[in-house]
Amino acid sequence: MLKLEQIEKAYERLEGVVHHTPFSLAPILSEMSGFEVYLKKENLQRTGAFKLRGAFNKIATLVEAGQKGGVVAASAGNHAQGVAFAANYFGIEATIVMPESTPLTKVQGVKSFGANVILQGSNYDEAYAYAVTYSREKGLDFVHPFTDEEVMAGQGTVALEMLGEQPDLDVMVVPVGGGGLIAGMSVAAKALKPDIEIIAVSAEGAPAMRQSFAAKKPIDTTSVRTIADGIAVRDTSPVTLEYILKFVDRFEGVCEDEIASAILFLLERQKVLVEGAGAVGVAALLHGKLDIPKGSKVGIVLSGGNIDVTMLSLIIEKGLMKSARKMKLIVTLIDKPGALQSFTQILTDVGANIVQIGYDRTSIDLEFGDAHVSVALETKGKEHQELIRQRLKEGGFSFREEH
Repeated sequence: MLKLEQIEKAYERLEGVVHHTPFSLAPILSEMSGFEVYLKKENLQRTGAFKLRGAFNKIATLVEAGQKGGVVAASAGNHAQGVAFAANYFGIEATIVMPESTPLTKVQGVKSFGANVILQGSNYDEAYAYAVTYSREKGLDFVHPFTDEEVMAGQGTVALEMLGEQPDLDVMVVPVGGGGLIAGMSVAAKALKPDIEIIAVSAEGAPAMRQSFAAKKPIDTTSVRTIADGIAVRDTSPVTLEYILKFVDRFEGVCEDEIASAILFLLERQKVLVEGAGAVGVAALLHGKLDIPKGSKVGIVLSGGNIDVTMLSLIIEKGLMKSARKMKLIVTLIDKPGALQSFTQILTDVGANIVQIGYDRTSIDLEFGDAHVSVALETKGKEHQELIRQRLKEGGFSFREEH
């Protein structure tokens, strides 16, 4: 089993290369929750995620052992960039196998560190299978994203930093996908502070590890579906599960809406940009899933910030709709001069700002002489939206809402 000494050795290797990321008080979250909340901002890490720690430590140990022939990894994102960066640092060749559906920005990010990229398979598991075979055929070292002691040791340095700054932490909240981060962190944390509570959080759309924790044995799933792509792991690793069963106190799950609302909350209220995997701990806090005493000192790991811009815009849009700050209507008008003006005048009177509008008089579901106006409005909350509905009904307008 992984020991504290290995994690401390990893910390020495990472010194001066990996950022000692901020671990700072979150006043708004603290006030809202009744806990003293600190955020470990691994989203500000070089390459944008904690994965660099484990990848760098693993490759450093290979180089120390004289193995400089090159490395292979499989990843759709953060681990890929970590391996590519570390290999470039030591001047050895890296080949990263990524699923064919990987966004171009992530592929380019890996290539920017000088790594070779092979696009293979429709998902991570297929890319992984190809990468393992490729590494064997070429006689190269395979750097696993989580089932490797030196990788876990590197990830465990996150806990060393957190307890180094706040030694009286009561609780650590850690995102879980494959389990490498929480395995390394829990070994370090429990060695330094045996009474600390470790809470694991995963996405409900990737439930394998959480189900395995409950059953106390590895359980694999047939598919995963979550916006938290950094923890979208289909199969359970028996290696990391062993650490989780030994050191983790509780395991919680958060749904897609909860993850999305946490991303938006962190962006808007904390001025912090995180990816889905990085937001699950805060999602658990915001939605009352931690179940710990008031006043507890809580450290939450924001594991990464590499969110796709398209996904971010979708989350913002849905978040604005859900929080009643945006409203979409399709209104039926009589297609005659002045009808549109009457409609927009009502919106002006109630202070609703039109951000998008379309006019359609040709749809087959329209009666002759009618028109559809599709409109997106900026609104000021539920009461404001209810006022808009009321005034439109009073004005004789037929409408439906889009959600």
